[in-house]
Amino acid sequence: MAETGLAHKPKSLHHAEAAVVPISALTAWQGLFEKGKLERGQRVLIHGAAGGVGSFAAQLAHWHGAHVIAPVSSSNLNFVRSLGADEVFDYRTTRFEDAVKEVDVVFDAVGGDTLQRSWGVLANGGRVVTVATQSEGVTEQRVRNAFMLVRADGSQLAEIANLIDAGELRVFVGVVFPLAAARLAYTRAQYGNRHGKVALRVAA
Repeated sequence: MAETGLAHKPKSLHHAEAAVVPISALTAWQGLFEKGKLERGQRVLIHGAAGGVGSFAAQLAHWHGAHVIAPVSSSNLNFVRSLGADEVFDYRTTRFEDAVKEVDVVFDAVGGDTLQRSWGVLANGGRVVTVATQSEGVTEQRVRNAFMLVRADGSQLAEIANLIDAGELRVFVGVVFPLAAARLAYTRAQYGNRHGKVALRVAA
């Protein structure tokens, strides 16, 4: 990796916590602020706000002064409120397109039918950003235009580290596996963890 893609570890985090930050936090940062062009006071709908990327997206959007809306499962309502979401509801009992209109940005970490239903809730000039991996191979042009891949950026990582050390961003680690259990860790990550990312410890 080029030197420009590196940044110092946040001082307030131990190494396992720091390990889960770069890809998830950079994906949220670049999706919201670069591709989504989210501005203060705008309305953003975040799909997957309780997940590894989505939890950073919710916090960053709140820190940026946006109005954050998040459909989540009932078990995650209080958690996502604690991240700074202004409107939270159970997507199992309320279809988001019935509850949400005229949003400026949709940040999608779910994909599939959730992404397809999202176009109808946009305000005039609104933007959809999807980071869901199943969107990468879709041929529909508007989905291709909305899809983004994260890139290494040391200056952005440094800003994120400052926010973490200032207490503006919280980091959630679900479980830490030893390197020898990497296959099990991958399976656990695919299955999903309620809050936080799965990390590998290279050395004891």
